[in-house]
Amino acid sequence: MGRVCEQPRPAFETCGLLSSHAEPGDACPSASPGLIFVTTGAALDFMPVRLASAGQGSKYSPIMAGPKYIPSPSDTLDRNRADRLIAPFARFMRFEASGGIALIFMAAIALLWANSSWADGYFKLFLDTKVTVGFGDWALSKALILWINDLLMALFFLLVGLEIKREVLRGELNSPRKAALPIAAAIGGMAIPGLVYAAINWGEPTLRGWGVPMATDIAFALGVLALAGKRVPTSLAVFLTTLAIVDDLGALVIIAVFYTEQIGLAYLGYAGIGVAALVLLNVLGFRRPLLYLLIGIVVWYFVLKSGVHATIAGVVVAMTIPASSRVDQHRYTAFVRDKIDRFASGIEDLGPNATTSEQQTAVFAIEKAGKEVETPLRRLESALLPWCAYAVLPVFALANAGVAIEVGGGESGGLPMRVLLGVAAGLLIGKPVGVFLASWICVKTGLGVLPAGMRWSHVHAAGWLAGIGFTMALFIANLGFAGNAQALDAAKIGIIGPSVLAGVVGWSLLMLTPTKKPD
Repeated sequence: MGRVCEQPRPAFETCGLLSSHAEPGDACPSASPGLIFVTTGAALDFMPVRLASAGQGSKYSPIMAGPKYIPSPSDTLDRNRADRLIAPFARFMRFEASGGIALIFMAAIALLWANSSWADGYFKLFLDTKVTVGFGDWALSKALILWINDLLMALFFLLVGLEIKREVLRGELNSPRKAALPIAAAIGGMAIPGLVYAAINWGEPTLRGWGVPMATDIAFALGVLALAGKRVPTSLAVFLTTLAIVDDLGALVIIAVFYTEQIGLAYLGYAGIGVAALVLLNVLGFRRPLLYLLIGIVVWYFVLKSGVHATIAGVVVAMTIPASSRVDQHRYTAFVRDKIDRFASGIEDLGPNATTSEQQTAVFAIEKAGKEVETPLRRLESALLPWCAYAVLPVFALANAGVAIEVGGGESGGLPMRVLLGVAAGLLIGKPVGVFLASWICVKTGLGVLPAGMRWSHVHAAGWLAGIGFTMALFIANLGFAGNAQALDAAKIGIIGPSVLAGVVGWSLLMLTPTKKPD
């Protein structure tokens, strides 16, 4: 794989990317290996994205780390007061583990709040506060926590769906050979934890929660991975990302099939009509994400009313978002080069920060061209990412992680210990064993290969990181134990503590793993 320069420069100077034979996303022959520049909304902005290695097209998942920093020509200028004011926040958001830190912070607040003298306020706010939207027969009146779990999390699952579609079309899931190992690891990482939980809760009503320890929190797990820094081979990041995506897909199937009580076929039919309209928009070439989102809201409403969990609508809508560019790379390259030449030829002595109207026209044309070469899928994914990383998931954690800790025997009114032990054992034993064992079988049978740069110790560490259930596990627990507050509280404790422990163990294993293979 070629290399690119990461020093801030005007995009049209960066490595001659806009040469007659270059295409957006091409590698540059001069800088750090495994990096490319990818166009974003504005044609002059480029985003460095780490690749696995030559021949591997999958990137770090955007869900894991929050928004990436996009270099700008103003980077080398002296900071003004506004720049200095927002600099600490910008640095935090550029930190790859920032999304996971936000989750941990809000979960800690929830736990402290739920076990403080203000605990009544916490539970009244999220469980008793009713929010009504709509009018007449079209009105929806739900507790605040349900709006968070049904509506806000639908946005997160929309983002997950976009990522799944992108990986299937152009990423690690686009060929059986590349996908075999992470898919096998994900299957093992779902099956063994579910069996561990079922063995502990066999014959009990709480057996219904078998799906809870099967989930992996992709944002949290990859955030912890980022904390290990340069000790992490890029192939491991790709492996864990793909594993988590397949895990999310499995969680969606579990939610749709096993945690749907009743199905209103009429409402489901109406939702199907909405999906058909979205597919038609795609076929006709409509590319504005807003149009898809507006119809998607209608689909979400009917899926909610049908009895199927409303978050499934987010994934279904994601599958209809166009994933191709309207303008081919060569046409885009020629167009942007011409506009840059026009911009350069119009340079006049109007002052250091002044531009002519012709130059502004060229800038606007380049910006429009950037939107035409960027796929609607990528544009929507980029728009949703910061909202999910710093709003949706932290708010979900705040609303769902709060539990009053009163450990006691199940018969005496305390927490059902079988639930707590089943979830904890599933995450701390089932996940590492399942991921490692399935990966080993996959490689030894020849179905898959261990990626370059990865050791079996990395697979072991990945199994522990997959044991960070958190967001997805809490989400499934709310479905599995709806109406059983004690079991739900036990599941939450079994999720939060072991998830933190799994993250610590996984990070420690990565730090203890040598960075170079022995001779």
